[in-house]
Formats: sequence, structure tokens, C-alpha cells
Amino acid sequence: MFLSVAVPSEALHQIVAMLRARERSGERTLAEARAGLEALASASPLPEGTCCRPAWAGGIRCEWITASEACHGTLLYLHGGGYCLGSINSHRALVARLARAGRLRGLAIEYRLAPEHPFPAAVEDATAAYRWLLRRGVAPQEIVVAGDSAGGGLTVATMLALRDAGVPLPAAGICLSPWVDLEGLGASMITCAARDPMVDRQGLLLLASAYLGGADARSPLAAPLYANLHGLPPLLIHVGTAECLLDDAIRLYERARAHGVEAELEIWDEMIHVWHAFAPLLPEAEQAIARVGAWIQRHLAGTDTSSPREA
Repeated sequence: MFLSVAVPSEALHQIVAMLRARERSGERTLAEARAGLEALASASPLPEGTCCRPAWAGGIRCEWITASEACHGTLLYLHGGGYCLGSINSHRALVARLARAGRLRGLAIEYRLAPEHPFPAAVEDATAAYRWLLRRGVAPQEIVVAGDSAGGGLTVATMLALRDAGVPLPAAGICLSPWVDLEGLGASMITCAARDPMVDRQGLLLLASAYLGGADARSPLAAPLYANLHGLPPLLIHVGTAECLLDDAIRLYERARAHGVEAELEIWDEMIHVWHAFAPLLPEAEQAIARVGAWIQRHLAGTDTSSPREA
């Protein structure tokens, strides 16, 4: 376990103040919430030289995002947004930065969102995209599956579904501020409530209800906290101490270790939900992305260095 203890940057205080002001503006409808996330996340600039090319992966709209000439694998990225918000557009810059750090080519997918498409639509789309990569000749040991927030939970659920179907698993999985408990039972839902400017238990429960569509809140593919994680590839989990989802990350790590999974947990002092998305404005985001990249490179060391074929 890695614990980052440092004096928070002035940039973090400014970002939190901005998010607090956004809270007070009062998003009410799902459409407004979706638009708000698009505006917040898509404002981040792409790294210089990033190349983006649309494609279709197993019938799912997606986008190749390349920010490094030295690609030696594929980052299959599953965006966050509570299964109800988010898109390729909202997460493009984050995917580009993670892919560049890991020397990978990113593949961001536009999985179907709830409530229009409830569980298990997101899992079906993510596994379809992964199978498409395999059909395109990409070796599983050259693939890293990653996601933030709901996408972090979806990362684990995707690998569980693939494992249970007998499909070769990826080299590794990465969960940034993962949401894996759809009932919001972690103690940090209360202890971090006043510190988290982005996530609250009431909002999460509304998103969970929309996503589940009447399904069991403890279904392992919806809430991987309750899954048997045996046989999954190495996991990297990042979370901040100012997150309501802090205990989701800690409990996922503990469960993975209990089931024999090689898991690493990094807890970053004072960091907020998916702080990585605030690069390059936030120094701590740049540092965390660099650590993710180094971890990816360690786990892909020795694999074939050929780039994946494009659609």
C-alpha cells in the first residue's frame, strides 16, 4: 500500500472552490448533469501531438487515442459518470494522458448509459469491445483495462465476465476512485461527506437505482465488491482521502488480496474524486498519472511491442 502525504497544492484549493461553486449552481435533471460533466471534463486540453480516430468495436462506438509514438499495448478505457453520464468526449484528455504515461494506445468506448440502458448493458458493451480487440489480433497480455469511478467498478466487472466466459484475461486492470458498492455502505460516505466536493451518498444511490433498473444491488457484475475475484490479473487502485468512495477502494483492495489477486492500493492525501482528470492544472494529478504509467510499463514489460491494428 502506498500513502501519499504532502501539502496540497494551491491548485487543489482552487479546483475544490470551483467545484463547490458548481454544486451551488444546482444541477437538477439528468440532462443537466450530463451536460455539466461534459463541460467540466472536456475543457481539459489534450497533450500535444494527440491523434484521435473514431472506430467501431464490436458494434460499440469508440475512439483510438494516441498520445505517444512508442506504443506497446492497448489501454481499453471505461469512463466514469455513475453509469448514467460521461462519454468519450468527456474523458478524452484523461485517456490521452494515461495512455501517454503508459506508452499505450488508448481505446475509449461509448458504452450504453442508464436509465435508457440499465444493467448489464455497460458490462455487455465493455466485454464486446474487449473481444473485438482479440479478434483484431491484439494479444490479451498487451491489453490493460482501466476506468474511473463507475468505470473503475466496470473494469472489475468486465474482467469477471470475461473470466467466467473463459476468455483470456488482460495483463492488468486499473481502478481510479472506483465505485463498487451500489448501496453506499462504506463508512467514508459519512466521514468524508463534508470534504468531498463531487460525490455524495444520496446522489450515488439515485444513480445506482437508475443503473440497476430493479436488479439486485449486490449482483457481482453490478457491485464487484461482492464478487469472487479469484483469478483476476493484477489490479492498481487509486483513491483520495477526501473521497466518499475511499472505503469502496479500500474494501475492493482487501477483497482482491483475500482472493489471491495481486493488488496495489495508493491512497493520496487530500485528493478528491478522480483528481487525475484535472491535469495539467493540478500537480498531484500529473504525479498520479506518472505513477499509473510506470505501473503499466512494469506489468507490460517483455510483451510484444507491436501496435494494435486500427479499425
